Amino acid sequence: MIDTHSHIYLPQFHEDLPDVLDRASQAGITDIMMPAIDFGSLKQMDELHHPRIHFHKMAGIHPCDVGSTRSGIGEQLSELGESPGIIAIGETGLDYYWSKDHTDVQKKSLREHCHVAKTLDKPVILHNRDSTEDILDIIAEEQDGRLRGIWHCFNGTPEQGRRALDLGLYLGIGGVVTFKNAGVDRVVADMPLDRLVLETDAPYLAPVPKRGKRNEPSYMKYTAQKLSGLFDISLAETDRITTENARRMFRVS
Repeated sequence: MIDTHSHIYLPQFHEDLPDVLDRASQAGITDIMMPAIDFGSLKQMDELHHPRIHFHKMAGIHPCDVGSTRSGIGEQLSELGESPGIIAIGETGLDYYWSKDHTDVQKKSLREHCHVAKTLDKPVILHNRDSTEDILDIIAEEQDGRLRGIWHCFNGTPEQGRRALDLGLYLGIGGVVTFKNAGVDRVVADMPLDRLVLETDAPYLAPVPKRGKRNEPSYMKYTAQKLSGLFDISLAETDRITTENARRMFRVS
């Protein structure tokens, strides 16, 4: 399995990282894609090693971190995006949950991330919180046939999901799909399986039965099991299809 979105480099894992990675490998995780929070994330990512897991880096600035970065994002992002081992641009997007003080800056940053992604022919990874219509409108404006990417932590309506698919996005399915009252499972079951990828967003949003605990890549098996039930297929088939989807999106073998 491929964890397409994991912040495994964060301090929450420093004390027991070798054990966390061993558990991930034992659970069948072969690759971990790591979205950046800011430009300093790449140095933290470079410190990760495991004999049976491939780590893949992304370059970007999280929308909650753009408030103090008002200029020069595009130029620096373009330079970092060309670095060896960078497979995607992000995470970027819009987050209106914590504050709407810097929405214009967030939108500008999102557009800059999209421009770099298109120029470098790499996917863009989208964070969306309480901003669905705005983010999809911007993606629609930026889509010129070259933009591809993932709506990370998908939790939209059926109509929003189909619009995202029409815009060329894949949907990142994480722990929220296992939450009883979220309703995400019913929407996901109506989406095409060949456009879904698995993720954890570790250390956040641990799936049931680990909800409320620190999330980690090994817990992705619970999300995969939920997906298997929704589509009435085996866990092995879920693994195969979502892995193929991830490799196709990120163009890694």
